[in-house]
Amino acid sequence: MKGMVVMANNVNRVALIGTGLVGSSYAFALLNQGVTEELVLIDLNKEKSEGDAMDLNHGLAFAPNPTKIWFGSYDDCASADIVVLCAGANQKPGETRLDLVAKNLKIFKTIVTDVMNSGFNGIFIVATNPVDILSYAVWKYSGLPQNRVIGSGTILDTARFRYLLGEHFDVDTRNVHAYIIGEHGDTELPVWSHADIGGIPILESFNGEIDKLDEIFVNVRDAAYDIINRKGATYYGIAMGLVRLTKAILNNENSILTVSSYLDGEYGANNVYIGVPAIVNREGIKRVIELNLNEEEKNKFQHSVTVLKETMSPFFQG
Repeated sequence: MKGMVVMANNVNRVALIGTGLVGSSYAFALLNQGVTEELVLIDLNKEKSEGDAMDLNHGLAFAPNPTKIWFGSYDDCASADIVVLCAGANQKPGETRLDLVAKNLKIFKTIVTDVMNSGFNGIFIVATNPVDILSYAVWKYSGLPQNRVIGSGTILDTARFRYLLGEHFDVDTRNVHAYIIGEHGDTELPVWSHADIGGIPILESFNGEIDKLDEIFVNVRDAAYDIINRKGATYYGIAMGLVRLTKAILNNENSILTVSSYLDGEYGANNVYIGVPAIVNREGIKRVIELNLNEEEKNKFQHSVTVLKETMSPFFQG
């Protein structure tokens, strides 16, 4: 079922569907880091996306690598290595990610059908919320193997977690090793049992400061709400996370990232997409990393799985 994806052309092509705040931020970060040779923008708002393509092309003189950027159509997905889905309804103040399910499922069915009709045979990256449920939907709608549909999952939550821990201990964020897993949303959980800095378990460093641990996690979990209340949306952080994921795929890195992955028995769960550490390379998801969780973490993770499945059940059977 799994296997190396045969690339359709001799250059890397990324097709971005949805050039709103997240999509355009992703395109900008992608260009800045010189990740792909080709980037096609696809959106119902033709004028806005054409403007984005023009604007991005005007920055090519300052980019690290040449990139061909244009406004295109679903036909351009036929030769794409990765299709990144950023389209859909946005999360509004006071609205949870799970509130978005019905309207975004309808949008995604149309989009995925159009992409697959082009002859696309690459990897989907799903960024739109609720990302775990929409990743499951893309797998169902596309007919692709599970390993070739990847949701952004808790990649951003993990980054927020590492940032706040690094800030607390005055250590470079990149040297903090800690994961947020579960639903990208209110039922996510920190894996304190496997969090460390320089090989020293973080739980030892807090010396019983349970209140401080809880405060850091709550700030991670509620970060999106805090940002949305201040500026209306979050997009820079997730855009950087999507670029990191894109690089891991195109460069065949075998990097471990906390992405929304299909579980088939791992963590005692099945038939669900949810945020867990996974090895990512040119195949997509090579393998899910199954952490040895403590009892409290196991219970919280199962609760997260249950919430996702209950939310999905009116839309998907079996």
